[in-house]
Amino acid sequence: MITQATRDRWDDFVRVVEEDSDPEGRWLVMTHDNPDPDSLAAAAILARVLVHRFGRKTTCAYGGIIGRAENREMVRTLGLKLSHIRYLSWKNYAHFALVDAQPGSGNNQLPRKIAPDVVVDHHPLRRGIPRGRFVDVRTDYGATATIAAEYLALSEAGTTRALATATVYAIRSETLDFQRESPGPDKQLYDELLPQVDKRALAKIQNAPLPVEYFRNLHAALESLETVETLIVSHLGIVEHPDIVPEIADLLLRMEGKTWSLCTGVYGDRVYLSIRTTNVRADAGRLMRKLVGRNGKGGGHGMLAGGWVAITPGYAENPHTLQRQLARRLAQALRKSPERFEDLDLQAAIAASG
Repeated sequence: MITQATRDRWDDFVRVVEEDSDPEGRWLVMTHDNPDPDSLAAAAILARVLVHRFGRKTTCAYGGIIGRAENREMVRTLGLKLSHIRYLSWKNYAHFALVDAQPGSGNNQLPRKIAPDVVVDHHPLRRGIPRGRFVDVRTDYGATATIAAEYLALSEAGTTRALATATVYAIRSETLDFQRESPGPDKQLYDELLPQVDKRALAKIQNAPLPVEYFRNLHAALESLETVETLIVSHLGIVEHPDIVPEIADLLLRMEGKTWSLCTGVYGDRVYLSIRTTNVRADAGRLMRKLVGRNGKGGGHGMLAGGWVAITPGYAENPHTLQRQLARRLAQALRKSPERFEDLDLQAAIAASG
């Protein structure tokens, strides 16, 4: 499945890749930090295009950690080849591509002094950021992997069973099985690739063994619930990896009677936060940018968003104060009274409902 939008951009993409002053120069394809399935799949797909269509030497890299059990299993089971950016030297690469991320967004390791040659993303185009030589940002797509897969199809480089599986899982994960994105190119590609999927591998990814830390974080999340009207909030303490924050936010949104969820967690010198909503007309990305302000970075689109806020010296001893302030800022933005926040005692709530 190749949309006209991809066909219209293909010549420009080819020109950028083929007009290398040094065709032997190696490409670095980068995900956003703590990559999710969409970013992982998109990077692997774009790398295949560069290698098999253009013969370019290519490395895929990420910053942060691959923390979520399903994401680690995805990399292991499908044999995705990625390097951590800490083990690489910028001087060894002549060309750079960002997938599922944009320069200057604060969620990737690309230095500001380097302008990427290629940017492929499905989040809103950021204002005032240096743009790459080739930029393809489509907010009407549910997953960046879908955009990358169209380039792969047009390149005639051919897909693999592993890449088909990665793409299908990325689309399912990013759209919550199309609950939070409208069908369209993503669903068409999903249906086209589904017969090629390694179903056993997909099952292993979706049912990856969960470490004990996951259940500790889940317990902490349920013990720290607070709510105001249709907003449910949970503040985690120090977490082993930031991926757990959006995972808990997804889970909280399934609570009956809630249409907005916020989860925060402390990792390193930052508070990470994720917003989720069932409101199809919402702009969670705009809300996130408003929440983090100048002390952090954030973004998203439609019904989900993520970001981080630096823990300044005034909050170093008690970051929970900052977490609570962020929640009250969100409540205010949603026109809910921050003063009406109350702790949610699950045992009492269950007893009352019985």
